[in-house]
Amino acid sequence: MNTKLTLTIDHFTIEKAKIYAKGKGRSLSDIIENYLKAITSEQKTAEDFSPLVNSLLGSFSVPESFDYKEELSKALSEKYNS
Repeated sequence: MNTKLTLTIDHFTIEKAKIYAKGKGRSLSDIIENYLKAITSEQKTAEDFSPLVNSLLGSFSVPESFDYKEELSKALSEKYNS
């Protein structure tokens, strides 16, 4: 059952989101609903992924000490400060 929801979002963001949704051939409501489902869903299991993603699961491992945020920060710094 669908329920109407009122959101307060600045006009510029709404207009950009509508253009994005139209470009994807989807409604803005559909995009927002799917986003909310994604952030509120339980942790995904292997059955929730596509066969391609499932085939990649476990194909590599990283050390326990790996900090992806630090690595991302380094990569972005190199990209934009070079």
